[in-house]
Amino acid sequence: MITVHNTPVCLLGGRFIPAQSPEGREKTMVHAILSAHNSSHEPGRLSIRFDAMASHDITYVGIIQTARASGMKEFPLPYVLTNCHNSLCAVGGTINEDDHVFGLSAAKKYGGEFVPAHQAVIHSYMRERYAAPGKMILGSDSHTRYGAYGCMAIGEGGPELARQLLKKTYDIAYPKIIAVYLTGAPRPGVGPQDVALALVGATFKSGAVKNAVLEFFGPGVASLSMDYRAGIDVMTTETTCLSSLWQTDEQTKTALTLLGRGDSYREMAPVDGAYYDGLVTVELDKVEPMIALPFHPSNAYTIREFKANMADLLHQVDADAAQQLGVKNAPSLADKIVDGRFHVDQGVIAGCSGGAYQNLKRAAEILKGCAIGSDAFWLSCYPGSMPINLELTKDGSIAQLMAAGASIRSCFCGPCFGAGDVPANGAFSIRHSTRNFPNREGSKPGDGQISYVALMDARSIAATARMGGVLTGADELPDVPADRADEQWNYDDSAYKSRVYFGVGRPQPETELVFGPNIADWPEQIPLPEDLLLTVCAAIYDPVTTTDELIPSGETSSYRSNPLRLSEFALSRKDPQYVPRAKAIQAVEQLRRENPSAPKVKEALNGYDPAMTGLGSLVMALKPGDGSAREQAASCQRVLGGCANIAGEYATKRYRSNVVNWGMLPFVAENLEKLNLQPGDRVYIPGIKALLEGDGDTISAAVLRHGGETPVTLSLPGLTREERDIILAGCLINYYAEG
Repeated sequence: MITVHNTPVCLLGGRFIPAQSPEGREKTMVHAILSAHNSSHEPGRLSIRFDAMASHDITYVGIIQTARASGMKEFPLPYVLTNCHNSLCAVGGTINEDDHVFGLSAAKKYGGEFVPAHQAVIHSYMRERYAAPGKMILGSDSHTRYGAYGCMAIGEGGPELARQLLKKTYDIAYPKIIAVYLTGAPRPGVGPQDVALALVGATFKSGAVKNAVLEFFGPGVASLSMDYRAGIDVMTTETTCLSSLWQTDEQTKTALTLLGRGDSYREMAPVDGAYYDGLVTVELDKVEPMIALPFHPSNAYTIREFKANMADLLHQVDADAAQQLGVKNAPSLADKIVDGRFHVDQGVIAGCSGGAYQNLKRAAEILKGCAIGSDAFWLSCYPGSMPINLELTKDGSIAQLMAAGASIRSCFCGPCFGAGDVPANGAFSIRHSTRNFPNREGSKPGDGQISYVALMDARSIAATARMGGVLTGADELPDVPADRADEQWNYDDSAYKSRVYFGVGRPQPETELVFGPNIADWPEQIPLPEDLLLTVCAAIYDPVTTTDELIPSGETSSYRSNPLRLSEFALSRKDPQYVPRAKAIQAVEQLRRENPSAPKVKEALNGYDPAMTGLGSLVMALKPGDGSAREQAASCQRVLGGCANIAGEYATKRYRSNVVNWGMLPFVAENLEKLNLQPGDRVYIPGIKALLEGDGDTISAAVLRHGGETPVTLSLPGLTREERDIILAGCLINYYAEG
């Protein structure tokens, strides 16, 4: 089905042979795009300027506030502000809509494009309006992936978008390029989510494609429609790759023509002799309907395997729930097995992965003339954009879904991160969406709640709905409709023309920004002191820590425009004592700066010089940062006085970048389990400012606990000169203010 080769290969005559040297890298599609956007003359380094950017309403206020504080006068490139995350105004009164009003005023003032709530999911909109061969797009959402259109798109934290608004560049080391070679054609009932979950399952745990760019090509591409390609492509984020890119063909050209942008088409394919750092082969005809069990998209099995081993696999989910969520007495999922069949409580088809036209069309065909039934199972369907919704309405698909008992919702990302369709306590939800991390469905284990999300394709979700909630793979149906490679849909953008504010390139400087009472400026951050004495305020020994655990999504995101208010939720579902611990240290540090001779300061500093030694907090995690690009996962730590993270490794480049851009030290240390840091331990780091002013990347520190000291070596691998200067300044805003 999927085979991963971790050694370099060269493409010759349609075959792959072992590569003896990196010659031929310039023959890849990725190299051509990167070269066209790169302004760096340093070998092995890239300085990228993007063609367009996009943000949604969890992130754009902070980005604009950061850029505004750093001197931005107008948007120097097309910048799309969508409102597809905090579209519901059920939490915090007016604050969600206040941010939307701010966004519209910013689009007018600085010259941007504003997409009102319920019009489109961010990535559906960007595919329809901006993605094109040879282009590069930066988005403040981790699923910024438009590779199916020959467009290299990257999801990053807000500070990286602020840099582009300030006419700076996106600076990274030249990434590895991994070939993803597709053969065959999918069988009826096998959808893009099935292929994507198989790919994630084959690559995530080994880190085979981490921070690389995946280049998709091969004879199998021609068997896939554009919706199908995009459905695989958007899920590449879950492999932890940096970006993705697909070869283009007549299907790409036709899709762009239907979108009114046919003149942007160009043919793209690797040149014979292209060099790749690795190879993933995908035999599409061997992929089966898949299910990714809680609590990660890589926890993937064929539905056939799951049914054959339900008791054992569900027992492991129960164990993971008890360990990761701390819910010890939750009802066993084995109780959902009745007469040998597994019963599901909820189905959701939504977002940038599930809400595509073809997915909902197949679901409607599978459910035509059937009824979901009046028992516990229920189904919600969210088209990805108003043009998709309009076409599904015109061709009768929406009517078919409604007649079957499905609930049709607006163009909204909410179910993907716990802001809509939260299941009941103990319920099991199957979703064609992007993630099934702990709490991602919106439950609150700290309040004794727990529910579960498994990822599946829309086709198998519809098959399950047709069977009244009994888990069913679409290939088990006798009449499952097949997907056609040439299937397109008629794009009618009249809804956009009626509602979207198109202001790109037309700033109105006289426009006043509209600030609601919850929109606040970033609090001041101080430069790095000579030495640091940091208190461990959270220690996480899970194999991977997601950004959803660092700053929970769902209703907490309503406070994203108020840094101090949002910081109160930091690690709240993982370690509820983190915030009070960090605030206690922050209060003493504030006192140190005001009165360094205060008794409380002397006691806290343990004899170290108060004029030289700053106090702060740190978070220790084995592998933090998987998942969302949201900068708040780092900025909330900084707002609470955080100065550093100590990790075995960072799960994603984007989270590490967020840590740096918010002025925190991204330390790496070996043997963290053996060191066994715990909340309350302190780490003394002398000479840290001098280290960053120079070019060193390791420093000797000491762990202070129980009256003794344990030496530890902390590393800062790959820290660039600019990253050093950002940390020295205290954060990106300070860095630009100095310059």
